[in-house]
Amino acid sequence: MIQVDGLEVSFGAVPAVRGVSFQVAPGECLAIVGESGSGKSVTARALVGLAGDRASVRARAFTFEGEDLTALTETGWRAVRGRRIGLILQDALVSLDPLRTVGAEVAETLRVHRVADRAERPGRVLSLLSEVGVPDPGRRARQHPHELSGGLRQRALIASVLAAGPSLLVADEPTTALDATVQAQILDLLGRLRDAGSGLLLISHDLAAVARLADRIAVMHEGRIVEEGTAAEVLAEPRHPYTRALLAAVPGARATAPRERGPVQLSVEGVFRRFRTPDGHQQAVDDVSFELRAGETLGLVGESGSGKTTVARIALGLLEPDEGRVLLGGRSWSGVRERDRRAGRRRIQAVYQDPLGSFDPRHPVGRILGQAVALTGLPRRERPARVAELLDQVGLPATLLGRRPLEMSGGQRQRVAIARALAARPDVIVCDEPVSALDVSIQAQILDLLAALQRDLGVAMLFISHDLGVIRHVSDRIAVMKDGRIVESGDAAEVFGSPAHPYTKELLAAVSWDRLPRRRPAARASGPGRHGHE
Repeated sequence: MIQVDGLEVSFGAVPAVRGVSFQVAPGECLAIVGESGSGKSVTARALVGLAGDRASVRARAFTFEGEDLTALTETGWRAVRGRRIGLILQDALVSLDPLRTVGAEVAETLRVHRVADRAERPGRVLSLLSEVGVPDPGRRARQHPHELSGGLRQRALIASVLAAGPSLLVADEPTTALDATVQAQILDLLGRLRDAGSGLLLISHDLAAVARLADRIAVMHEGRIVEEGTAAEVLAEPRHPYTRALLAAVPGARATAPRERGPVQLSVEGVFRRFRTPDGHQQAVDDVSFELRAGETLGLVGESGSGKTTVARIALGLLEPDEGRVLLGGRSWSGVRERDRRAGRRRIQAVYQDPLGSFDPRHPVGRILGQAVALTGLPRRERPARVAELLDQVGLPATLLGRRPLEMSGGQRQRVAIARALAARPDVIVCDEPVSALDVSIQAQILDLLAALQRDLGVAMLFISHDLGVIRHVSDRIAVMKDGRIVESGDAAEVFGSPAHPYTKELLAAVSWDRLPRRRPAARASGPGRHGHE
């Protein structure tokens, strides 16, 4: 179907893709896996002529269904793009026109590629939405993208790509940032399309996710494919050190070891919280109770809209419960005036998903941490030493003190966010999706850092995530939230080993890390179709 040999993509003097070769047959899924900056998305865009105006694209061979794509003009690419090769992007909210209804978006593909005439389009739109599993397609077709959940938006985007009937689908991170069950549904949908005869090129940073779908896997690192083989071979017997590192970093591959637990630091007792909506009221938190002890991590897991972030805001004293109470260190934390709560704020700190959004982009690291240290009342002459100590605690060099947030990697920014939270020597840290935007190996580094800091400092952690693999990696105890309620809680080993609630069972059935081999034998000599690159 598509054959790529020696693909080179560069931007000026900077090479992004270096000598990449692969092929995809009808009814086959090839997954290209790598971290941010590996060149996988540039490769995907080059396949549809969208590498960019400044990009230089060369290849020894670059053919699709026997046609040489290197010779195409922009007019020629328009005949291929969408009609013969479909591109499914990561963020449907950005990819879909916010001013058009979902139905109009799908109909536009039918119109542009002349697949259906005006009279046929409404029926074809509903049929496409139904085919990709959108419930009540008539109503959803009249809605705008922002009115749909993340999973439904992604399904609508896939419907618009399928409308022209392409024989090859290029899916660039199609499930990133989706909840576990929604991710599983989208991957299953792509699997059905593959089984129906479509070629599928799946681009992902997550080896565990592609284990669900891929027939073959190619691992990219620094613009090159460093390993390629069948999914079973690459996952069970990785040969390249980078592939082994990716597999070892998958959260959930191992559970946390039991830890000593101290006195109760945070108590949430019978908390309720409602929000006014156009349709009346939404019960965001419904009779939630838990305790958090020194030296332990309570993992609060649930999908988007389950209420877990609202619970975090209540625990931090940023939102008052309608009913119930919160105690911090045995003292009232909710229902008190802010002036009475101010002195206790140093005892509970937060680490959020996007540190870039919580830092002043104009301030260097030294000033960001210096301000946090100053709020603790430490004398001015002692502050530089404390800032240096914080950097050392999170494994960052002093050379970063002069850098601004945009001049650091995502992992470095998250380490600075953790250092800022530690400045006040808190008893409790609330981590709200702190690794969801990071590559898998950086995730593992941040999770291991948090575990080491907890072991050394005895801090209690409320760790909030939609990712059960991450929760399993860090948690002593787990509370599972759905529709504002905790439906199941207990020790991590108990919840993962013998889930009692149907929703917990559904979540666990959707995770991908459980599909990875538990033991990986030593690498053996390469067989037919298997390629390792050193």
